[in-house]
Amino acid sequence: MNNLEFDHADIFADLAAIQTQFHHLVRTVPSDGLILYPQQDKALQEVLQKGCWTPVQTLGGDWSYRTQQEDASRFAVEFAGKVVGEVNWGLSGTHNLHNAVAAIAAARHVGVEQEIACEALSQFVGVKRRMELVGEVNGVAVYDDFAHHPTAIKTTLEGARAQHPHARITAVIEPRSNTMKLGVHRDTLKQACVSADTVYWLEPESANWTLSGTTATGKTEHYLCRTTADIIARVAAAAVPGERVIVMSNGSFDGIHHKLVEALRSRNG
Repeated sequence: MNNLEFDHADIFADLAAIQTQFHHLVRTVPSDGLILYPQQDKALQEVLQKGCWTPVQTLGGDWSYRTQQEDASRFAVEFAGKVVGEVNWGLSGTHNLHNAVAAIAAARHVGVEQEIACEALSQFVGVKRRMELVGEVNGVAVYDDFAHHPTAIKTTLEGARAQHPHARITAVIEPRSNTMKLGVHRDTLKQACVSADTVYWLEPESANWTLSGTTATGKTEHYLCRTTADIIARVAAAAVPGERVIVMSNGSFDGIHHKLVEALRSRNG
């Protein structure tokens, strides 16, 4: 279990309802299994306090890491206070790093030595829709990422900023999940984007809530757009060499990723 926050507001009334479901999950793990969770996650601590009959190891306690690159693309893995391996891969960001350490811990439990697990992860090239490079035109790179929750948006942009500290970073976000559509995270969305220079939000006329009037922190500029065509025109017109454009949605977003690449090509054609 890597984190637990309120989401799926169309299904669950509150965080406590989700914790109950996680408690049911914990009860299904056999006594010879292993439960891994970040020791600082209060919501998960409360889940385990409901009852746990399986060995537990913590991320940040039993397992930890030391980043050797600011963007977390290289890090040492520690178990019981000792370095057991090093990962040097093409991924970045603390979210991916935490998942990597959890995977190494799980692999160890079924007999894979940590050094071998680290070596395997160093060859891992990632999966689709996790900072997937869609295309690059004249130095402007367009990425596709599945982030659709404020925390995921925040960590994705922080990872991009760490990897490209001096680049212009533009986020293009579609609040598409059922929870997003209900406006549950309305007041935290802009704060999640402080690592970006500019953010374009898709806010169609059919939306039943608006980001207009919500608080923005830092120097990030926010623009509310009615259509994907409007976003494409704005991003393509303003793009500069070296810019990273990160498109975030848990849906197809009207194919905006490839349309952005084509618009950039047409502009420079």
